[in-house]
Amino acid sequence: MRHFAVVGSGPAGFYTAEALEKAYGETARVDILDRYPVPYGLIRFGVAPDHQSLKAVSKRYDKVAESAGVDFIGNVSVGRDVSVAELLDHYDAVILATGAPHDRKLGIPGEDLPGVVGSAEFVGWYNGHPEFAHLDPPVAGGHAAVVGAGNVALDCARILSKTAHEFEGSDIVGHALDALDKSAIRTITILGRRGPHQIAMTPKELGELGHLEAAVPVIDPADFPPVEADEPLDPGLRKSVGLLRGFADLEPDKAKRIIFDFFAKPVAIEGDGKAERIIVERTVLDDRGAARGTGETYEVPASLVVTAIGYSTSPIPDVPFEGGKFVNNGGRIGDRLFAVGWARRGPTGTIGTNRPDGYEVADQVVAALPAGTSGGRAGAEGLKRLLEQRGIMPTDYDDWRKIEETETSRARPGSPREKFVRVEDWLRALGR
Repeated sequence: MRHFAVVGSGPAGFYTAEALEKAYGETARVDILDRYPVPYGLIRFGVAPDHQSLKAVSKRYDKVAESAGVDFIGNVSVGRDVSVAELLDHYDAVILATGAPHDRKLGIPGEDLPGVVGSAEFVGWYNGHPEFAHLDPPVAGGHAAVVGAGNVALDCARILSKTAHEFEGSDIVGHALDALDKSAIRTITILGRRGPHQIAMTPKELGELGHLEAAVPVIDPADFPPVEADEPLDPGLRKSVGLLRGFADLEPDKAKRIIFDFFAKPVAIEGDGKAERIIVERTVLDDRGAARGTGETYEVPASLVVTAIGYSTSPIPDVPFEGGKFVNNGGRIGDRLFAVGWARRGPTGTIGTNRPDGYEVADQVVAALPAGTSGGRAGAEGLKRLLEQRGIMPTDYDDWRKIEETETSRARPGSPREKFVRVEDWLRALGR
């Protein structure tokens, strides 16, 4: 029997577990570890609450977790409760699928002022992440700014602009829904260093901005190159740029505006003890398509600034780490130690991108540890003995089902669930 530990229960972790189970069948056991008592990682804490169709991918992960060869071990923090070296003592291979939960910094003066939050923090706040549930972002001012030109920036801008009615059917947590319903924000400025042709926004997410009840997207037509320049773009980007061109023709006839400010590089955030404005430098594109500052600056009012410029992985003691991810060669970190997903390649791609990535790393594991052989390690049985000695009570998949039932029973009308936002509440739902 072979024993494998997958650290992280987000998409990359579940796809890797699925691949390992298919490769080894009944000759292996795969344990999916997570620092929280509940699974799904990015699906639970990162996907926008009004994108329930995307969250439905968790049903596929349920099938993986319910298979005979896969177990979930939650409420265990690798690096704090147990080391990677200890996991390698108990498992034939360890695969790190910890994602990239930390915001990258802008690196400009004033970004530590109150009112400046990273998108991981802001998204975690409205999704009920226990680290960010008490963020309390300032929404009493009239202006907000989102720095970034990807789908996460769009998510943040859309959530800030929606009415309470538009959140029906979503699982946005109650504290965020209440705060946003009372929000005074009427202008959300999306700042992108480059132009419409360089965005990383997909058509589906962009298209949603054209159907908001109380907000309208606003774009300066002068930011676009001639329309014939759209032709060489790949089809997805060409469709996105087409949507932006359509937004430029809309009348700003709603109470809220989502302003796309392209060729805009933040250089400082200023205010009297809190964020009040962003100093922005106008840019142009050089011959390589990179943004170059022109020296021309202007102010954008913003009492809330959300930075959405990328993420980095959490370091783990004694695991080589550089550039926001684990140092690896095609997924291999060292002997019997691997990385997958964003922990391997950085925060790129979609949820689905993690599936081929997980299968590729699983193939490497199979090559190093062929099916039909045994490493003689104790796996989950040995790990749980060690955790018990340390006073740590892990959760399993049955526990998650009990938590899920309780969250579902707490849901407001029309919502699929009302999430617990504290670890102690999850454990209390289990009678612990």
